Amino acid sequence: MYRQILDPLAHSLGLSSLVAASPLAMLFVLLGVLRLRAWMASLISLAVAMAIAVSLYRMPIGQVLLASGEGAVFGFFPILWIVINAIWVYQMTVQTGHFDVLRRSFAGISDDHRIQAIIIAFSFGALLEALAGFGAPVAVTSVMLLALGFKPLKAAVLALVANTAPVAYGAMATPIIVLGKVSGLSSDTLGAMVGCQTPILAVFVPLALVAIVDGRRGIRDTWPVALTAGVVFGVGQFATSNYVSVPLADVVASLLSAGTVVLLLRVLRVQTAPRTAVVVGGPAESLTPEFAESPGRPESRAEVVRAYAPYAIIIAIFVLCQIPIVKQYLDYATYTVHWPGLHLLTAKGSPSTLPNFTFNLLTTPGTQMLVAGIIAMSVLRLSAAGAIKAYGATLYQLRWAILTVMAVLALAFVMNASGQTITLGTWMAGAGGAFALLSPILGWLGVAVTGSDTSSNSLFGALQVTAAAKAGLSPLLMAAGNSSGGVLGKMISPQNLAIAAAAVEMHGKEGDIFRRVVLWSAVFLVFICVLSGLQTSVLSWMVL
Repeated sequence: MYRQILDPLAHSLGLSSLVAASPLAMLFVLLGVLRLRAWMASLISLAVAMAIAVSLYRMPIGQVLLASGEGAVFGFFPILWIVINAIWVYQMTVQTGHFDVLRRSFAGISDDHRIQAIIIAFSFGALLEALAGFGAPVAVTSVMLLALGFKPLKAAVLALVANTAPVAYGAMATPIIVLGKVSGLSSDTLGAMVGCQTPILAVFVPLALVAIVDGRRGIRDTWPVALTAGVVFGVGQFATSNYVSVPLADVVASLLSAGTVVLLLRVLRVQTAPRTAVVVGGPAESLTPEFAESPGRPESRAEVVRAYAPYAIIIAIFVLCQIPIVKQYLDYATYTVHWPGLHLLTAKGSPSTLPNFTFNLLTTPGTQMLVAGIIAMSVLRLSAAGAIKAYGATLYQLRWAILTVMAVLALAFVMNASGQTITLGTWMAGAGGAFALLSPILGWLGVAVTGSDTSSNSLFGALQVTAAAKAGLSPLLMAAGNSSGGVLGKMISPQNLAIAAAAVEMHGKEGDIFRRVVLWSAVFLVFICVLSGLQTSVLSWMVL
């Protein structure tokens, strides 16, 4: 039995926090500065976290190994289980040629690559986040952008930056539901409060996407479309989360956003950016087109329907599985077990919930994605042998991402089990009234470590409420700030960096992607921190 310690170094919370932060700091330095491969950086940082847990926190080495083992398994199921099956569906569409049909169909809506980034990365990605979450939107939208002719690095960056505003309500509002359970607050009220924060952020995300694609010219030419997409999404997310249904917030917002953009393009003439060659380095003869031209061959209606069918099937199955009576039957295949040999107590002496491992065999989006893939296989007219071949290709493509994600989750579980993460959170919670500004950073830190807003809310939700009570702040606002700030840690999480790199086949280039997204993460985080601070004073009327 191991009991967590908050201040193992000289009984100083500040000094202990500096040491506790070192595995995460090392991970980002190895990725962003030394440009080490993500799987190597993750394993080195895991070793550092384990060494700190044993030497400083006095956690028995057996318990450390068991915690890392649980984290590695959690990294595979349910997280990688979702990503693998999502990429498998994509591989089947590529193998049958239907993904090219889908690419040309999207290009038919608009051949402007900036508009395509908004529709696919932002609107369609938000729908995937609403239904599946856990890396699936990044995996799917990045390869869709790649197929449209975007460079691999740009496709990955766009998918990661777009996967922000919808994350708090991802997987049918799973992060909000978990936050409600651990904080003791109503999940509906929490969802409504988050709906007074992330929709404001959503207004600016499409503008960031067109800036990434085409710089100032992109914003100048397409700001009406980008702003419309963001405003409609934000209004839809706010209205649905506050007045209709928290789990449906992203579903409604994404569909409204995509539909409005398509309608707007019918009446608004957007100046299309020329698809000129760009210098990628070297002499003039090394010029290569950044965006591939679409073949002019017209598609039959049947081909287009089959191309869209896999994604329509995914959406239909996910929606079906959210029907209460269906979900109730699927829950019969959900088992919660205590991780063998792992015995943990929190710093307060109560049993930790970390060793409780849930096998939700049928309710996990990964299994539902697998079923959708099997149905799509017949629609795409792909043989069983071809589908198995595509699955093998998927596993080979994701081999380094699998190792990275399992190592990162092992790191997260060791930090959580030993008390390193709680040390950091408790130290930040001692900031008094200034905690209103720091609250989103705590959520951001949790997602950066675990790659999941759900995990971050589970980790810090109760701490946010306790800190708010001590500082005389609104517990509801601080708990919501944890989730809203957490969404911005998603794009720099090594787990999601590895998924994006694997999807666009940039193996070992996670550091390059990290350097392109970290500034956006920081800028948006500052925005949410300032908003949280203002909501304790001049914008207090926004607090429910």
